[in-house]
Amino acid sequence: MTSAFPHRHLLDIERLSKADIETILDLASRYAAQNRTAEKKSARLHGRSVVNLFFEASTRTRTSFELAAKRLGADVINIPVEHSSTQKGETLSDTVLTLDAMHIDALVIRHAEDGIAQFVAPLMKAHVINAGDGKHEHPTQALADALTLLRHKKKLDGLTVAICGDVGRSRVARSNIHLLKKFGAKVRVVAPPDFISPDYKKFDVEISHDMKEGLRDADAVMMLRVQHERAGGGQNLATGDYAGAFGLTHERLKYARPDAIVMHPGPTNRGVEMTSELADDPQHSVIREQVEMGVAVRMAVLDLLLSA
Repeated sequence: MTSAFPHRHLLDIERLSKADIETILDLASRYAAQNRTAEKKSARLHGRSVVNLFFEASTRTRTSFELAAKRLGADVINIPVEHSSTQKGETLSDTVLTLDAMHIDALVIRHAEDGIAQFVAPLMKAHVINAGDGKHEHPTQALADALTLLRHKKKLDGLTVAICGDVGRSRVARSNIHLLKKFGAKVRVVAPPDFISPDYKKFDVEISHDMKEGLRDADAVMMLRVQHERAGGGQNLATGDYAGAFGLTHERLKYARPDAIVMHPGPTNRGVEMTSELADDPQHSVIREQVEMGVAVRMAVLDLLLSA
């Protein structure tokens, strides 16, 4: 069922080729169809063990990785960090080396520090999957978003995608930019000046500080959560002021194309990033489908890495 995948780990989108991404998305599309049937489970990864090590709170990503592994027949261990030996002073290196000594097959890791997945990968014989590292990348979310876009727009080349909100602190934004640019999409980031970090100058994207201009002719509008928990910048607007200037409403969505879809990686702060009416509007919102595609994408990634 799988095609050759030349990578031992999935650490980011930036180092993947267009062909690598197409391989993942093609398999994920088949898993998405399988997940809508009564027979969702297989023994594809029977005997394999997957460890989820999340140092940050997560509902969607951790649950979907667990569900993906179980649907493929793997054994899954979730390690609650608050009960791990890191609370006794154990280093992250010793933690992952301990897990590797138990002959696990894959480590799914989320951490607040940029580059943690790249740091961990050379230490382990197990496959490492980045489930989000600081402000760096969140590769499986971008893959889920791409699959959702393809299901509605049939292609990525030529699309205009507006990524709006706290882009400077968003690993989701960075992964999506890398992926969309590889496929010839036009990316526009829309945010207050304080919400865009200096490194965005290297991304070759349009930057707008106005929703009307930023959403113009967009095929998809991807809203982002304001990440108050991440240090540095982006908090100069009060919540009400932010919603008033940059919150997405049905009226503002009219600046985009009539058939534009609305996306959000979650969790959604209703009434801040967008209205509840728009978040729940089946004509435009594909937020729940993004969650569904997240399971399929993570099944594909686990399959490609562990079934060889």
